[in-house]
Amino acid sequence: MTTARPNAPFTTLRSWLDRLDETGRLVRTKPYVPLEFTLAAIAKRLDGEKATLFPAPGGHELSVISGLVASRPWIAEAMGVDESDMLDRYRNAVLHPLPWSEVASESAPVQQVVIESGFDIRDELPIPVHNEHDSGAYITAGLVIAANPKTGVQNVSINRIQINGPDRLGILILPRDLHRFYDAAEEAAEPLSVAIAVGVDPLTLLASQAILPIDRDELEVAGALHGGPLPVVKCKTNDVRVPAEAEIVIEGRLLPEVREEEGPFGEFPQYYGPVGKRQVIVIDAITRREDALFHTIVPAAMEHLLLGGIPREASLIAHLQRTFPSVKDVHLSRGGVCRYHLVVKIAKRWDGEPKNIMMGAFAGHADIKQVTIVDEDVDILNPDAVEWAVATRFQAAEDLMVVAGAQGSRLDPSGTDGRVDKMGLDATKPLGGDPFTFTVVHVPGEDDDALDAWIEG
Repeated sequence: MTTARPNAPFTTLRSWLDRLDETGRLVRTKPYVPLEFTLAAIAKRLDGEKATLFPAPGGHELSVISGLVASRPWIAEAMGVDESDMLDRYRNAVLHPLPWSEVASESAPVQQVVIESGFDIRDELPIPVHNEHDSGAYITAGLVIAANPKTGVQNVSINRIQINGPDRLGILILPRDLHRFYDAAEEAAEPLSVAIAVGVDPLTLLASQAILPIDRDELEVAGALHGGPLPVVKCKTNDVRVPAEAEIVIEGRLLPEVREEEGPFGEFPQYYGPVGKRQVIVIDAITRREDALFHTIVPAAMEHLLLGGIPREASLIAHLQRTFPSVKDVHLSRGGVCRYHLVVKIAKRWDGEPKNIMMGAFAGHADIKQVTIVDEDVDILNPDAVEWAVATRFQAAEDLMVVAGAQGSRLDPSGTDGRVDKMGLDATKPLGGDPFTFTVVHVPGEDDDALDAWIEG
């Protein structure tokens, strides 16, 4: 189906769902789909083609949604831009954030229902079990929001969150801003107030993954993507501000000096993150819309990968272009789990330049494990075109760079305690060679629509 692209961004989850529905990209399943495995299996089967709405899964009162931003063109559409302008639009929002606007509780849909005592989160929310060896039910699309204990500025991240009990959650916190906030609170022997927002609009979801300096609030990037300040509301039991239009918010505290077993859990590299002693959140309240939708992201599916990949692409192209104006575009490939393998398109100026760009890319993000540099005539979104460039423009003895034992992703199972070997491939044409040697074959008229008249049937 061909659909016209609206010019305005989609600033609410429900308007985006309506858009997917009216354009044939939303599937409603039969009621009562089991929450253990079956729900995730259906969502993964439709991955990248359809979003899914599960009414009353497992007989629960609330519905589950999945696959909302499982395609690059969908994300551009949600932004209100063409796909070619998506990274520039995201980068501009990061550079020009808009402070959020606080609203009163009675104006916040997410606080229509407030549950502060006597609850079991497993009864209140339809939380799926995704993969075969996951340790249990997990919240996978929750925006974890906390404030720096020293400055009060908020940070937003998406973390894997295990259900440990009626009011108890396990959480994996990587060594980033939230970890620094927690360390500061733990050093003072204080809990860290947190909120987990589930079911936000696609642009706030994307903004949560922005790569920012500490004490920059990702909700301000969401406002810039919206084109206006994001409405937020103060939590009922702490001072954290959360998106007022969210479907569900879980309010709680990260406990100091407490660790409990968390994992295993299926992660984005399509392997299981290991068991470990992790931090613990105790839940103080759950607030939600009356007819709240619980958003779940199937691990390692396209929604998961793109939410991490596109913000990294925007950050990497900005980082590289500051030093290398020849860089035209970048792409984190699906085969590289939208994290590890980067393709860079350049307008080559010097024969040694691709290797400098490789080093710049490795420095730009620790997760980058392989960088392939190609010329302007290569479609970097097409893996066959990139492989063709490597096959016909690369010689390992001259064009390969290897960096041993560098910092990488701790979730890469081939690494050792986060140390990995990195590789760069220069798949560009030599500037001093015979131009005809690299002239691509072309049949005159092969792209002419008039040829259709000659084809019978």
